[in-house]
Amino acid sequence: MEFQALLIMFREVLEALLIIGIITTYMKRVGQCQYNKFVWLGAGLAVVASVGVAMLFQVVFTGFAAMGSEMYLKISIMLISSVLLTQMVFWMASHSKNLKGKAEDKMSHLITTGNVVGMVIHSFLVVLREGVETVFFFAAITGGDIGKGFEGWGALTGVLIAAVISYLFFKGTMRIPLKSFFKVTGIFIVLIAGGLLVQGISMMQDIKMIGSVIPHVYDLTWFLPEHPIDYAHYLRDNGVAPLLSGDIGIFFKALFGYSSMPSIEEIVAYLGYFAVIYLLVNTNNEPKKKAVKEEKQAVFKSTNKMNESAVK
Repeated sequence: MEFQALLIMFREVLEALLIIGIITTYMKRVGQCQYNKFVWLGAGLAVVASVGVAMLFQVVFTGFAAMGSEMYLKISIMLISSVLLTQMVFWMASHSKNLKGKAEDKMSHLITTGNVVGMVIHSFLVVLREGVETVFFFAAITGGDIGKGFEGWGALTGVLIAAVISYLFFKGTMRIPLKSFFKVTGIFIVLIAGGLLVQGISMMQDIKMIGSVIPHVYDLTWFLPEHPIDYAHYLRDNGVAPLLSGDIGIFFKALFGYSSMPSIEEIVAYLGYFAVIYLLVNTNNEPKKKAVKEEKQAVFKSTNKMNESAVK
């Protein structure tokens, strides 16, 4: 869970800091630094609002628990989070290239009109979106107890890394193409999303919401148990310890959705998820490849015409 918390917090905080950094840097460049306080005001209010959303969620979750329905809420959160994480990756992949231009255009309009309230609202919504996503994703990886996500080293480390990278980026000491950067982190986010999808299906089968054609396709507990408890049970029942620790199993379950005894439905869903991701990536890249090819052909034709003219 710590690695999940680190990666999610890092990604969300970095996105918020990059956009706020782009805005404040633009203000400085056009000599309008006096408006930066309104940008930071909006960001600060969004952080407070995000804490409020987390507290409200805990109240709702406690209510479901009192009714004995928290398992249904957990399953819903996991499945929805899987979709949202996937959508987040594709959204950033398509918008990271124009992120700077769009943010500057928006602020240019607000400065021209002197819309101070608009500046506060804009930065508020930018940061609040990341905050709400963080609350939702933390609810998914902690089973509904959001506070657990902030107890370990993962969340704080993610915030610190995001802050350092943002600082170095805007100071000009770190030059990285945002599109490539988000593509790399997006791979890990997709792995987490796939894992949440499979865990949601597993939980539905545990409470008999859905059945299974083949409940256990194979059993790898002897090699890598999912949890230290499974490790202890295997040692007790067989007199021989599994090859790897249950702590390693927890890590792989959190990151990849690992299951030592998966059902056929879990396997199909996991492989199907990545097959869909592969198709979506190729579909999105096809128009770009076509545009690059057409551009090269146009340049080639133009060069040939110039050469022909020179010969004549």
